[in-house]
Amino acid sequence: MASGEMFSWFGIAGMLVLIAGFYSVIVSDNLIRTLIAVEILTKAVTLLIIVAGYVTGQIGLAQALVITLIIIEVALTVVAVGVILCIFKRHRTLSTDVVQTIRG
Repeated sequence: MASGEMFSWFGIAGMLVLIAGFYSVIVSDNLIRTLIAVEILTKAVTLLIIVAGYVTGQIGLAQALVITLIIIEVALTVVAVGVILCIFKRHRTLSTDVVQTIRG
């Protein structure tokens, strides 16, 4: 299998994972599942950035963008888990319906 053909399969797989992540974010009614879906989305974006870097011949730039994305993803995850834990301690549920009723 040629290297270019392999990366086209990675692009297709990345798009499928991206679609699955969007679907999970839209359908999920649990905050933890939504956070996992966002993680799936960022992994798909990471894969697609690498594929785009290979196709355009700018692998160095793609790697730098992926490292930046990973750092942002870790910060986002830490903050989101903290918010989810606070919501769970206060309301004893992880339903997204609770988030819609929170005021203040």
